[in-house]
Amino acid sequence: MELNPFARDFQADPYPTYRWLREHAPLYRNEALDFWALSRFRDVQAALADWATYSSAEGVQLERLDPEMSKLIPIMIHMDPPRHDRLRKLVSKAFTPRRVAELEPFVRQIAERLLEPLVARGGGDFVSEFSAPLPMDVIFTLLHVPEGDRPHLRHLMDLTLERDADSPALPSRALEAMLELARYWFDLVRTLRRQPDDGLVAGLLEAEIEDEHGRPTRLSDGEIVGFCSLLGAAGNETTTRLLANAAVLFAQHPEQYAIIRADPARIPGAVEEVVRHSTPAQYTARTVTREAQWYGTTVPAGARMLLLLGAANRDEREYPDPDTFRVTRTITNPLGFGHGVHYCLGASLARLESRVALEEFARRVPAYVVDEARCERAQMSNVHGWTRVPFATG
Repeated sequence: MELNPFARDFQADPYPTYRWLREHAPLYRNEALDFWALSRFRDVQAALADWATYSSAEGVQLERLDPEMSKLIPIMIHMDPPRHDRLRKLVSKAFTPRRVAELEPFVRQIAERLLEPLVARGGGDFVSEFSAPLPMDVIFTLLHVPEGDRPHLRHLMDLTLERDADSPALPSRALEAMLELARYWFDLVRTLRRQPDDGLVAGLLEAEIEDEHGRPTRLSDGEIVGFCSLLGAAGNETTTRLLANAAVLFAQHPEQYAIIRADPARIPGAVEEVVRHSTPAQYTARTVTREAQWYGTTVPAGARMLLLLGAANRDEREYPDPDTFRVTRTITNPLGFGHGVHYCLGASLARLESRVALEEFARRVPAYVVDEARCERAQMSNVHGWTRVPFATG
């Protein structure tokens, strides 16, 4: 059974493959691409929690990070404790429950502005006209990115995640986009050092963090650029795909859409079910730091291990009837935003954006249809979702 995360059929519908893996190969080995994979819920959850054995230092996608790039731009999700914990403690101050809650009126205003022309025209492209610009405006406003720069930055971020079918190599367009993004963030940091404002990035310039010896130090330009890169890319991508997946699922299951329209209090639970059923980030990768035993097989130190979040979220052992999309489902152990020390820093913001977006959409659009024949899927390393979702109201 072939598992190739770069194949187009895998991107289109990986779930039959996942089902086979959970039953027949809960520890899977792919010789061609040199990785192992875990697919059952409890296995994935345990590995995510064990950062000492499953390290993020070589990146969280199948392809290993270039060590020189990691030195230049240290990104928190590519770190292990204790360095990860020190940096996360500092930047998490921007995502306290109070600060996230304070963003709701701003997020709702953006959703209303974006939906108005769509409703007036009777439809459009859900992704390019709603689910992509909404989180982009939120994140880039927090980072004080000029409005004129935002669409190009979003395009570059999409390019960094693109992969060619059946190839584990980073395409040249992805590498070029990474470099251009890095130059942009470094230029922004240098500008803010000369002319600080009251934004999130300027605040990080003055913040102090303890080094490995417990001495106070400030973040380097590279560490701040790493934070901008992480927040910009992950903050945009997750919500964009989550909402696009929701739009298609609700069109396919109008009875579920009727539930959230009749009772908007169901929408937070619906967001969790969308993440479980059609997980935007299908896997996260780790490097095995010491021999690990799974199902009678030894995984050697240095191996790459894929933790299949999308498979775990459809595990029959955790969720009865897992392939059914049901917004009333109770989800007690969500894995869609990760688990353990690398639990998604912006999960609360993504949930807020998604809840508000669905509230406003459901309030304005009693019924709609999606033209699935014209929908287009993302061709990215670990992202499962849509880049185009044409829909019509009525």
